[in-house]
Amino acid sequence: MKEIDLAYRTLYAELCQRSLDGAFEADFPVAGRFVTVPVKGRAYWYFDLPGPDGVKRRYVGPKADAQITARVERFQAVKDDHKARRKLVSTLVREAGLPAAERFSGDVVQALSKAGLFRLRGVLVGTVAFQCYPGILGVRLPNAALQTGDADFAQFHSISAAVEDSLPPMLDVLRSVDATFRDVPHQADGRRSTKFRNGKGYEVEFLTPNRGSSDHDGKPADMPALGGASAQPLRFLDFLIHEPVRAVLLHGSGVNVVVPSPERFAVHKLIVASRRRDDPAGHLKRDKDAVQAAALGQAMARTRRAGDLAMAYAEAWHRGSAWRDALREGLASVPIKHRPGLMHGLIDGLGTIGEDAEKFGFTELGNWRS
Repeated sequence: MKEIDLAYRTLYAELCQRSLDGAFEADFPVAGRFVTVPVKGRAYWYFDLPGPDGVKRRYVGPKADAQITARVERFQAVKDDHKARRKLVSTLVREAGLPAAERFSGDVVQALSKAGLFRLRGVLVGTVAFQCYPGILGVRLPNAALQTGDADFAQFHSISAAVEDSLPPMLDVLRSVDATFRDVPHQADGRRSTKFRNGKGYEVEFLTPNRGSSDHDGKPADMPALGGASAQPLRFLDFLIHEPVRAVLLHGSGVNVVVPSPERFAVHKLIVASRRRDDPAGHLKRDKDAVQAAALGQAMARTRRAGDLAMAYAEAWHRGSAWRDALREGLASVPIKHRPGLMHGLIDGLGTIGEDAEKFGFTELGNWRS
């Protein structure tokens, strides 16, 4: 596993900032103005844009988000620079060896970004999100773990209901990329769709955490901010998308996205790897989940972020017996050749944060340091 030169890591960080600036300008014309609105004791930025039918108000984000607030403060000075950013993307892909998004996936993510999904605090998850981690961590990751044929997005239901804003109709957004996209009626309620599929079988799916009773399992959740799309409730997803991070997908002039933190992504992949038994292609997806978890674990250990990985692991471990069982099974499913890097990262990270690795069940899985 090879680290990326510091100069290219700096370029990636610059591209991330400039792509956010560009998206911000496109979302908020200079004719409007930003206002602060209190909601349940917290302050949020909204954008008021006057028009022939009165003032239209759009959700921007929490005032506590330093990056959002900084861009509000320098809004008048933000300039779009697509051409220059395209050159940065090309440099990062061709010279630094960072992975470019597969073209169709990039087009889908870009369309949803322009429609406002990430502004409305949606999170890109799955393998397309994994493609952002080499730039975030500054380490090249295995190519086999970067391939995908779908795109998954998640949002907390509470956020979707609270922002009082929405994407345009979801089918319109997706058909701007490919006219063959169709909604897929949900098995539990044919009137709703959490998934959309094009003529070649490419799927876009929306997910939301299920932290309630088992009555919600398998039933689509209404999501007011998703342009008429519903979302599939999933266990453990709240852990994944808590405190996500900003990144840039290397596509076009760079697509500013929001992805799970790499440590939460790695630990979550261990958990879901243990739950693939009922999936028709479960063994293939389980192997991919385990490889992605191992690759991120090794990368975080190499870049001195093993402590972050260990803190996420410890948080999941302390959530209860079901979580501990899932973590054990997930670790056992990691292919033997990929285990040492992940285990060293976890064990060293637990030591860094003052935890005894034996308390987290590693002795039950064997001597991973051998």
